[in-house]
Amino acid sequence: MTVVLVRDGKNGNSVSYDVDVGAQSRAESPVSSSVTKRNPMDDSDNLDPDAGSRSSIKSLAKVLQVLECFSHRDSNLTPADIAARTGLPRATTHRLVSSLRDIGLLEQNGRRDTYKLGMKLFQLGSLVLANLDLDKHARPHATRLQRITGEAIHLCVFDGFQMAFVERQEMSASPNTVVTRIESAPVYCTGVGKAFLAFQDEATIAKIIGDGLPGRTPHTLTDPAALREDLRLTRERGYAIDNEENEPHIRCVAAPIRDSNGGIIAAISISGPEERMPPSRIEGLAPVVKETADSISLELGWNQRRTAAKSGSRKGSRADEAGTQNEDAASA
Repeated sequence: MTVVLVRDGKNGNSVSYDVDVGAQSRAESPVSSSVTKRNPMDDSDNLDPDAGSRSSIKSLAKVLQVLECFSHRDSNLTPADIAARTGLPRATTHRLVSSLRDIGLLEQNGRRDTYKLGMKLFQLGSLVLANLDLDKHARPHATRLQRITGEAIHLCVFDGFQMAFVERQEMSASPNTVVTRIESAPVYCTGVGKAFLAFQDEATIAKIIGDGLPGRTPHTLTDPAALREDLRLTRERGYAIDNEENEPHIRCVAAPIRDSNGGIIAAISISGPEERMPPSRIEGLAPVVKETADSISLELGWNQRRTAAKSGSRKGSRADEAGTQNEDAASA
């Protein structure tokens, strides 16, 4: 089948035709042509203009599925592991893994058929941290909190796996020197981690629990039910406590930091040795760290009244639903 474009000499319009020229290839046979006039305005044969966009989104979703297979517990995976976790066909998985390796998002472990997250992701993550307004707004508050309490101050964000330290301030051997460095810490057993996690959706909480709750000290909450109860208490009082759960003899109190939409994006904490952080002092420091977190949140554009109104609206909606269910149950 051949498409012939003919221009009309009278009006300059173009008309396309589908021409069957298969008979021309037969020797000693007259040319037999079957011509069908096609309306150039007919888009029935055209591709869906949104199909390419949808296909690209699906491809990006698959890439994200592959990257999210990795965790601190499972830092090295084979393509077969990734295929099993994502449910993608093995051929598709191999193709995605190869492409991600070529652009540096994955790294192959020598000649072995195992892969880990690449340094390109670290570079991009470092740029995100460097460009955060959080660091600029929070640093003066973290410095002030350290001077008031004399203890280590941690400011952290969630990196998808752990809490990444945007700011860490503590007194060194010289009383006038402040040490700042970026590290990471578990979510489920630190003050900053639990202050963040307590206000996340169920899917995020379930993912953290699903990744495992290994005991780091005798006080670590390794039972999912116990952790969930602790997160409930954290939401109720507005701050989290690390009672020697991450490091032996170290206690911590932390509060969440909100963005302009009221979402929890980070947490700030006060940490110190158990002899300087008895329960009575933690109770006294809790309002201080909450006030600091709220001050940072306000600088980031958080509107406390608007957030409270949204929260009240959600509570009212849930109460209405519960009331309706009770009425239905009573009439049944």
